[in-house]
Amino acid sequence: MAALLPAVERMAALQKDCAATLPSMFSLCEILAFEEGNLLLSTPSSAVAAKLKQQLPKLQDALLKRGWHVTNIKLRVQMMKAAEIKEQMRALTLPPTAVTAFEELSKSLEQSKQNDSLIQALQLLVQRRRDRPDY
Repeated sequence: MAALLPAVERMAALQKDCAATLPSMFSLCEILAFEEGNLLLSTPSSAVAAKLKQQLPKLQDALLKRGWHVTNIKLRVQMMKAAEIKEQMRALTLPPTAVTAFEELSKSLEQSKQNDSLIQALQLLVQRRRDRPDY
């Protein structure tokens, strides 16, 4: 473990210098390897890689000025972080008093051509809520 610490610190310092040079682009990228002047960067998508490729000369110059002897930069598109699992949406419930209020509203509305679709929608809502086992 002690032998790995200098390498980890070196990679972290290089990552920090890259992020300082291209803050908006490098928040999505990570350094995979840096050996013999060859820097290998990972990008999450080909779109990010295409944008970053345009900035590689700027990045290389900035790293050279900071003391990193970077002669070549390559990009590799790969998914670095696991896709987030979305939480299951909670089921919306109406209390019995609300269902009763919708039923009363459907009965109190004036029977007209304009109100027909609203009345039908309200009756359907009431019917579906009352047919549910948790009602």
